[in-house]
Amino acid sequence: MNLKEPFVITVSREIGSGGHTVGRILAEKLNTFYFDKYLIETLEKRFNLTASGIEKLKGEKKNWLADLFHAIAPIPSANTLGVDPRYTQQFRVDVTTDDIYEAETEILRELTKVGSCVIAGRSGFFVFKDHPNHLNVFIIASDENRIRRVMEKQGLEEESAKALIKNIDHTRENYIQRYTGTSRYDARNYDLVLNADGHTEEELADLILSYIQESGK
Repeated sequence: MNLKEPFVITVSREIGSGGHTVGRILAEKLNTFYFDKYLIETLEKRFNLTASGIEKLKGEKKNWLADLFHAIAPIPSANTLGVDPRYTQQFRVDVTTDDIYEAETEILRELTKVGSCVIAGRSGFFVFKDHPNHLNVFIIASDENRIRRVMEKQGLEEESAKALIKNIDHTRENYIQRYTGTSRYDARNYDLVLNADGHTEEELADLILSYIQESGK
């Protein structure tokens, strides 16, 4: 991967591995954009961005997403963004999982046109597998450390943390298998797989940077 050219780094992670924080720190070190679940969901819900709605908006305003993103602080409004009020209606209850995946994919691809970026999750490893300048990273951790971290972050008892992890792992794996035809645990989907055990988020971000610099990937 060439840092001198527009790039995309995707950070997939197990819940409780600290991968979300690693992605944010990495983006800060690279002085680039960081896109996570919150941003994508905010755009979808605030602007009712189904796949068909995106196509209509793109046809009316080619730089629609760049304008949205640069003005999102932290939740955009129609007035500040200059967006047609027709796209600020409440998120529709009849939107399906397929609609959401298609919209997320389209949003992610448009976001990369804003510039280089780090993307957390959102099937990024699959969406950008053919991007000419990308790096796919997967961050894992032992069950023990994942449980401990979730207990600390969520304020949960051990059994509740275990149940949450199991549920999210199952949901994410089903989602990935349905829309990508592969498993999120298949190491062949990634350029770099890191075990978070024994490392701080800062150290993991530095390991990714070292990998990029030393391998030319």
